[in-house]
Amino acid sequence: MKFLPAPWRWEFISKIGKKKGCIFCSALKLPEKESLVCYKGETFFIILNKFPYNTGHLMIVPYRHFDLPEKIPPEKSIEMWALMNRSLSILKENFNPDGFNIGMNIGKSAGAGVKDHFHLHVVPRWAGDANFMAVVGKTKVVSYSLEKVFEMLEREFNK
Repeated sequence: MKFLPAPWRWEFISKIGKKKGCIFCSALKLPEKESLVCYKGETFFIILNKFPYNTGHLMIVPYRHFDLPEKIPPEKSIEMWALMNRSLSILKENFNPDGFNIGMNIGKSAGAGVKDHFHLHVVPRWAGDANFMAVVGKTKVVSYSLEKVFEMLEREFNK
């Protein structure tokens, strides 16, 4: 079995279980710039990942604290897919990625860092983004500051 190191995620991993409460529910109580909430919809909001796998890594999260997506009424879940499509368009236009990883980790055994509040990841990908720096040098190169990415995404989502 091969392992791909991701040492830039240590700050996130080391905090799991140490903070009280849900990071998503807590984020909604903070100012947008501090919480990195880029957009607030009717049932879901979009938040920039504070510990991204790549620049522009977004999460689409329901306001209600649900552990499973099937707990959202089907008519409400349509918004999640609309926000995913909007996220793809905004990220394509502003970052020109070569592709995307989109998905959910449901439950601890599936790798969910926040296992009790489901969310959809939208991760832009570029050819070579898992290059020697991350693999051999154990260093992740993030081309943009979170603050600049947040400001641009917030502006785009709220147009």
